[in-house]
Amino acid sequence: MMKKLVCMAGAAALVAMGSAFAQAPAESKGDVRKDTRDIRQDRREIQKDKREIRQDLREGDKKAAARERADLRKDQRDLRKDKRERREDVKGKS
Repeated sequence: MMKKLVCMAGAAALVAMGSAFAQAPAESKGDVRKDTRDIRQDRREIQKDKREIRQDLREGDKKAAARERADLRKDQRDLRKDKRERREDVKGKS
């Protein structure tokens, strides 16, 4: 009777551990999707910033162009960070 109880407990522990590991790739897949969405958004923001810089320079507004350049640098840093995170998520998933 005791052997059966120990075997059942061991089997339950294995099932619990298996389901815990089975959830990890799904979480990682969600992270990759989120990072990909963030990358797309960052690229759109970078294009918008470049357009606004050109417009500000055409209009002769150097201060506005400088602010847009600062925003552009911030968006480019964010893009690099998101790409790095996605790369780490994909590498960790394998």
